[in-house]
Amino acid sequence: MKQGFGLSVITPVCNNIRFIESCIKNVICQNCPDVEHVIIDGGSADGTVEIIRKYAEKYSHINWISENDNGQSDAMNKGILMAKKEIISFLNVDDFYEPGALNFVLGRFGSLPEPSLLVGNCSVWNDEDKILWINKPKHLKLEKLLVANESYYPFPVNPSAYFYHKSLHDIIGMYDLAEHYVMDIDFILKAVKNSHTEYADILLGNYRFIEGTKTFLDSNDGSGDDRFKALINKHIKSLRLSKRLTIYFIALFVKHTDVLANRFFKVLQNYNIAK
Repeated sequence: MKQGFGLSVITPVCNNIRFIESCIKNVICQNCPDVEHVIIDGGSADGTVEIIRKYAEKYSHINWISENDNGQSDAMNKGILMAKKEIISFLNVDDFYEPGALNFVLGRFGSLPEPSLLVGNCSVWNDEDKILWINKPKHLKLEKLLVANESYYPFPVNPSAYFYHKSLHDIIGMYDLAEHYVMDIDFILKAVKNSHTEYADILLGNYRFIEGTKTFLDSNDGSGDDRFKALINKHIKSLRLSKRLTIYFIALFVKHTDVLANRFFKVLQNYNIAK
């Protein structure tokens, strides 16, 4: 592996004493010699800073700041600017990597062109530490993702399971400071459009979908769906006509496939084959 080739794990956090220590330990337990952990604290007042400081004094791979920011996108941009390594990963404070994930990722990036986006599988957990489902986003083509059908073409659900060259931001820009909710979806669409993408059918990340978080609240009040649809429409409108037609025909195929599947299921029910 070439000299200086490594991975920057970026963790934005603000007042999350519940998970900050387990997050820091999770990166430490990766036993990855080419990793740095960049922690961007938004001015926590609940003891989070004291925990970060304690570990940073002991582990030299931890770099951190604590100051007020303008939201999550601002914190993420600060982390990117602080990152010294070639590969970027965002690990939200309540999420965690699978054992050996970071060494696996660095091994794969050794042979990938720059810029690349590497996406793996991600387990989605509830607040009772039970796995709800495993996200397997194997269709990383822009046209399929813009169909926005999670059953056929699921998006990468969480950044703990995707990794990319820092230089990608030279092409697509930084995270939008005005966007506080779907910045990750916006990033994925831009990244897929402007980089080499590769899917690894291996579990890399774990995402806690827990009560009280921004994503959880969005999914329950319906506002998250509205933001998602608006973003999808924005990206579709930016494409040339031929690309938009491709998306239309893929969506049409998916719709008819669903209709035929439902009819077939009803036939099986009539013959008591399916219940």
